[in-house]
Amino acid sequence: MLGTPAHVYRETRKKNDQLFNTYLMRPIAAVVVAALAPTRVTPNQLTLLNLALFVAAAATFVAYPSWGGSLVAVAVLEVSYCFDCADGMLARFKKLASKAGHLFDFFTDESKAVMLVAALALRSWRTGGLGIDGHGWPPGDARFLLAGIAGVVTVASALSLTNFVRRPEISGRETTVEAYYEAAGAKPPTGMARAGTLVALFLRWLNHYPSHLWLWALAGRLDAYFWLYVALNGAYLARGWLGLALRFGRS
Repeated sequence: MLGTPAHVYRETRKKNDQLFNTYLMRPIAAVVVAALAPTRVTPNQLTLLNLALFVAAAATFVAYPSWGGSLVAVAVLEVSYCFDCADGMLARFKKLASKAGHLFDFFTDESKAVMLVAALALRSWRTGGLGIDGHGWPPGDARFLLAGIAGVVTVASALSLTNFVRRPEISGRETTVEAYYEAAGAKPPTGMARAGTLVALFLRWLNHYPSHLWLWALAGRLDAYFWLYVALNGAYLARGWLGLALRFGRS
């Protein structure tokens, strides 16, 4: 199956995608997909490759916590994310999309989110940095390790919540394969709905670390991003639990 990068990009776009994906990462991933489409490489193999690269990035954050080492780690992470975009695009382009493939991709994304928060906490423990109280904590401060444990629990719980509320028994609707890989073309919201959508998009962007983690690394403030990432997931978790408590706590 042959296709130019432009053709691949048009055929594999998604609704409500991140701007970072739409204008940067997916055009790059389209080049990868165009090159791989005629080969026997599968989407699941790309998923495994992007996970392996992410493990290398997380290890680099911890092993080389300097400013330069962090930039190298972020560069590897972005290459990993390119393949993360390419796996779904290859599946859509070659008509191989499946629920199992999507769930496997989401499972690896969950693993990467937990690894990221753990790696950033360990990096801050090694180098010292900004604490949750707004003051500098010294290298080797055990509070960073405690924060890392709390962060891992928070992010893992938020991911479990997402899996739970997406289940058809809870959401009340069966999710089709097409819904997972829906192409671009939806009508934009208007009025108050548009304002709410813009707020939601901004929060999604903040939580979407590939979009801007490199900026935090350039500024030498990965310690600050650690707290932001945990706080965003904590807020999402609290909101989700409030809804579940109202739903399941009624008499």
